[in-house]
Amino acid sequence: MSDASAGRNGVALTERQKISWLRLIRSDNVGPIAFRDLINHFGTAENALDALPELSRRGGTRQTYRVASVSEVERELEAARRHGAVFIGIGEAAYPSALRQIDGAPPLLAMKGDLSAAGRPSLGIVGSRNASVSGAKFAAMIALDAGRAGYVVTSGLARGIDTAAHRASLDTGTIAALAGGLDRPYPPENVGLLEEITAGRGLAISEMPFGWEPRARDFPRRNRLIAGISLGVAIVEAAHRSGSLITARYAADFGRLVFAVPGSPLDPRCHGTNDLLKQGAIVTTGPDDVIEALAPLSRLELPLPGVREPDGQARAGVPVSASDRDRAAVSTALGPTPVEIDDIVRHTGLSPAQVYLLLLELDLAGRLDRHAGGLVSLATPE
Repeated sequence: MSDASAGRNGVALTERQKISWLRLIRSDNVGPIAFRDLINHFGTAENALDALPELSRRGGTRQTYRVASVSEVERELEAARRHGAVFIGIGEAAYPSALRQIDGAPPLLAMKGDLSAAGRPSLGIVGSRNASVSGAKFAAMIALDAGRAGYVVTSGLARGIDTAAHRASLDTGTIAALAGGLDRPYPPENVGLLEEITAGRGLAISEMPFGWEPRARDFPRRNRLIAGISLGVAIVEAAHRSGSLITARYAADFGRLVFAVPGSPLDPRCHGTNDLLKQGAIVTTGPDDVIEALAPLSRLELPLPGVREPDGQARAGVPVSASDRDRAAVSTALGPTPVEIDDIVRHTGLSPAQVYLLLLELDLAGRLDRHAGGLVSLATPE
C-alpha cells in the first residue's frame, strides 16, 4: 500500500480518535451531516458520544438509543486489518480531495489498495449493466485515454460499463466504490476484478461497515461516492430510471461535469443518456471531449476543509441552550415539505446555533429527513 501523503496536507487521526470517530458514525441515526454537526458542537467525537442518548431523548425518540461500543468498532478495525484495509478520516492526507468538497462527505472511508489513487484527479465512468458490445468498447476507450492523460477512473464495480471501465484502467489506476462492506463486493463475478484492482494501481473504497451486505437502497450512496470523488462523470448507455442517472444527478448537484454518450433512439439503453443531452450534458463522441473539458479542473488546487478535531486536550463546544418552547417552535416550523434551514431561523427567531442543535436532536431521534441542497423536513412515519 503506497503513501498518498507526499506533497499533500492533512492531519492524521490518532488511534483513539479513530475509534471514537468510528463509534460515532456507527451509532444510531448518525449520518455524515449529523457527524459534522456533533463535532462542531461538542469539539470532539469523544465528547459527542457521551451526549448522544440525551440529544436523542430531547428529539423525541421513544426507543433506547444505541451508541456503538468500543468492542464493536475494535472488531471492525480488526476485520479491516485482516482484510488489508485501513480507515481514512476526512481530514487525513489520503482522503479523496474532491470528495471533501461535497456537503455530507463521509467522515471515514474504508480503503484497500494503492492509497495514492485517491490523491489523483478522477473521472467517473458508469452506465448500463446490460451493456452492448459497442457501449462497453467505447467506455473502455474513454477509460484508457483518460488513464493515459493522468486521471484515475472511478466506477461502481457493476457488470457492463463499470467492468469495462475498470478493466481498461487497471494499469493506469482505478477506484472501485462499493455499496456494501469492502469484504462484501457485488456482484460476485467481479470479486476477481476487485482483487486485480487492489493488488495493482487501484483502490477499493466503502463507507459501509465490514460485513455489510449491500441492499438496493445502498447503491445510491455508492453512486454519490462516485460523483463526489470525480471531477466529471461520463454516462455510457443508461435507460430511464437507471442508477447511472442518479450518479449524473449527484454530479450536477456537486457542480461536476456531466458527459453523456449519444445513442440510438431505438435502443432503450440509450434513452437516459439522450435525455441527459437534452438537459445540457456535454456531448461525448470520443475521449478527447472528456479530457479537454476536464483539463482546467484537474489543475485546481482544492482546499482542505472537512471535520477536524482540535489538537491536544479534548474540548467541549460553546454551550448552546434551547428550551422546550424552542423545540416546539422548530417542530411546528417543519413539515413534510423540505425547507431551507435559514428559513427556519428567520421563521422562529432563534439563533442559527440553536436551530442546528434542535435539528440535530430530531435527526438523532430519527424524526428528520435531510434532502439535497441542505433542505430538511420532518421524517415520514414508516
